[in-house]
Order: sequence, then structure tokens, then C-alpha cells
Amino acid sequence: MRIFLLVIMAVLLLTIGLMLQRMFQGPSIFDRMNGLGVITADTILLIVLFGFLDGQPGMYVDLAMAYAMMGCLGSVVLAKYLGGKEL
Repeated sequence: MRIFLLVIMAVLLLTIGLMLQRMFQGPSIFDRMNGLGVITADTILLIVLFGFLDGQPGMYVDLAMAYAMMGCLGSVVLAKYLGGKEL
């Protein structure tokens, strides 16, 4: 099971690397926002998987939930800023 989780984590890190490339080279702002969303989701998954590897999933799930809330709030603020509306 440990090998399986490590393989999944490696694939998630590869996905994050590809999305970083999309964020920096994206032709439009929508590509960059999509890359940011995927990186956020993959980071949350990495935190939870690391919790299972460490043997304390409860603590890491709490951290992942806090990161998810901050990511959601950040996406809304960035979308409002790019839309030209006041916060």
C-alpha cells in the first residue's frame, strides 16, 4: 500500500509541474486560472496522502481543509479582481 501511495504522489507532483508550466506559459488568463485550480486540488490531495503515509490522517485532513478554504477564497478574490469589480 505504501508503494501505491508513493506512486500516486509522484504522479500528482508531475501534474503540478505540468500545471506550473501552463500557468507561466498560458496564452490566456483562463488557462492560468485553470492551472492554479488544478495545482490547488493536487496540493490538497498530496497533503491528505502524506497524512496516510505518516499515520496521522486526521491532522493532515484538517490542514488540507484549511488550505482548500484559502484556495477557494483566493480564487474568488482573483476572479473579482480580474473582472474589474470592487471587493
